[in-house]
Amino acid sequence: MTVGPGEVVVTFATDDSEGVVTRVGEAEVTTTGPHHVARVTGLEPATSYRVEVEGVEPDEYLPAEVRTLERPPGRLLATIATANDVHFGELECGRLGNALEEELGPVFSSEPGEPPYPETMNRAVIAEMAALDPDVVVVKGDLTDRGTPDQYQAFLDAYGTLGERMYHVRGNHDAMTDPTIAADDAPFTIELDGVTLAVLDTVIPGLERGQVTHHQLDWLDEVTNEATGPVLVFGHHHLWNLDADYRSDSYFGINPDDSDALAAVVARRENIAGYFAGHTHRNRVRRFAQARNVPFCEIACTKDYPGAWGEYRVYEGGYTQVVRRTAAPDALAWTEKTRDMFAGLYREYALGPLDHRCFTELF
Repeated sequence: MTVGPGEVVVTFATDDSEGVVTRVGEAEVTTTGPHHVARVTGLEPATSYRVEVEGVEPDEYLPAEVRTLERPPGRLLATIATANDVHFGELECGRLGNALEEELGPVFSSEPGEPPYPETMNRAVIAEMAALDPDVVVVKGDLTDRGTPDQYQAFLDAYGTLGERMYHVRGNHDAMTDPTIAADDAPFTIELDGVTLAVLDTVIPGLERGQVTHHQLDWLDEVTNEATGPVLVFGHHHLWNLDADYRSDSYFGINPDDSDALAAVVARRENIAGYFAGHTHRNRVRRFAQARNVPFCEIACTKDYPGAWGEYRVYEGGYTQVVRRTAAPDALAWTEKTRDMFAGLYREYALGPLDHRCFTELF
């Protein structure tokens, strides 16, 4: 699931509670089921290690060898945690919202007597973020299911426990009922030691698809012009495929024209070191020559499989992205169930390749 400069994390499920040994190089850990999180730490950066899980043959989800991430040079400047698509108030997942939903399925909901699954998932992620103790937490959109005041308050009550270091921006789900919910502050910057975070509002109220207004593009251009260090940009919607040979007026991410304009800012401002979104519920990184090949990242959702959140460590010479899967037993049980959504296609779609989840980007 996760590779960092000094760690490898393997997650899996078994039918019983027997212990299973996971080996990474010469190190090994034993975990008990049915839901396993085998975390091996103390590894060397940029080093290849053999990976073995007792009784399991290597495959696309369990490579026989993995390479730890390069640790960027220089001093650690900041640690950032992110989540997206947390969906407080949602009662069902697995619906596409169109005529295909009955053909695909299955649709999942919490069992009677269980807490609503967004509460289970977010409680687990918040606890792990608190244990990490980052400098900043950014929740980048779809804070709620329908954008009602009660749902938004539930989000604030939960993530507010992280204190003043918690920042958030709305997503399309948050503007379905009230176009003013969570819309007060963006765009805004978060100034850290040696790095600037620029947070955009990509929402068109009432619509699924996104935009970046000319006002925000001018704002981002000015912010990056004045910044003395690297700038990391965050928003809810993902970019249009800049290499596509056609245009779409109904694309569910940032529309093509605004995507081109955002890429143009990235192209001329060499201190922009990445754009980080949610919305698609998958882990994916795309790079475009016309935007200096910086990573445009999408991170999988928190509310269901794989139960993701992001950890970023920014150094003087670059940063690492590490996507984590929450390890709480009740959260793992829910994500194991929901990975079979959309006729069993969701696991491969949402998880994405390992090097899209975890990578090092040098400045």
